[in-house]
Amino acid sequence: MGPQHPSTHGVLRLVLHLDGELIVSADPDIGYLHRGFERLAENRTYLQFFSMLSRLDYLAGFFMEWAYVRAIEELMEIEPPPRAEYLRVIVGELNRIISHHMGIGDYLLNLGAATPMFWMFRDREDVLDLLEMLTGQRMMYNFARVGGVRYDLPDGFEDKCRKFLKEFPARIDEYEQLITGNEIFLARSVGVGVITAEAALDFGLSGPNLRAAGIPWDLRREDAYSVYPELDFDIPTGKNGDSFDRYKCRIEELRQSVRIIGQALDALPGGPVNMRMPPMLRPPAGEIYCAVETGRGEWSNYLISDGGLRPYRLKLRDSCFVAVSTLPEILPGNKVADVVGIAGSLDLIMGAVDR
Repeated sequence: MGPQHPSTHGVLRLVLHLDGELIVSADPDIGYLHRGFERLAENRTYLQFFSMLSRLDYLAGFFMEWAYVRAIEELMEIEPPPRAEYLRVIVGELNRIISHHMGIGDYLLNLGAATPMFWMFRDREDVLDLLEMLTGQRMMYNFARVGGVRYDLPDGFEDKCRKFLKEFPARIDEYEQLITGNEIFLARSVGVGVITAEAALDFGLSGPNLRAAGIPWDLRREDAYSVYPELDFDIPTGKNGDSFDRYKCRIEELRQSVRIIGQALDALPGGPVNMRMPPMLRPPAGEIYCAVETGRGEWSNYLISDGGLRPYRLKLRDSCFVAVSTLPEILPGNKVADVVGIAGSLDLIMGAVDR
């Protein structure tokens, strides 16, 4: 199957061995989008690499920037201003919402349901408008900075954001009325593509794919980074680790993101949004591992500095690469028609896999 068109989940090829309609084995063939980001980082200054980060997982690009600046800040022992941390949380949760919009909508489209995709894109536009107001971009934000963020809130942003937060929960209810109890959807998702808790841990899954198996692991709680410890939110989990639970976890995370953004706006302190930094960054020699919780799971940087202007080594860890590696485990025994549904429930972004 494939290589799939980029308008689905990116260019992924699956070599399937069949017994009639049943899958005997599956072998993912990746690399069609490979761009060598980790090697490119070694040939650019720390600041020059910023513009490339949001092109990895292009549906949740701010998280790539956030993990990168956190790694540099920890090496340089820099603490950003409180207002900057709250703005990072607001942008991150808005980015999580549009990431889940695409993940849920594309998954349902894989199963043949077009209406949810249109509804997700309708509401996604409201969030994209907010992000464009703040960062100037709809996708490739280039908003995070070492020591803070690039811009403060523009006039009208807070009112427009609060209006969205007030209206959006009713739209989530609409999603569930259309999808969650639909008997066709239930037949295609309940008990399909099961990943047990033990298998999820063995593979190193994270994000909604891990939490759907019943393990409440979320770096926003476990690592307690930024101002997340000051905010009240729940960690949605599933029970069976199937395609339905993965969908349901993402639906519930939409509700939690609304809670988080509202609290962050209420508690938003005054003050600067960034620190004065030298025009050329030279983090002290050392190494650091730093991760954030994206809409798809753990995104992390392992950064080695030799004290120069460029990273000596940058290793990126992506949750989608791990999710792709589970396909040979969970596809056998299912039917060919379920392949796109199971892959869609994992919310794969090949731009991050083929980095």
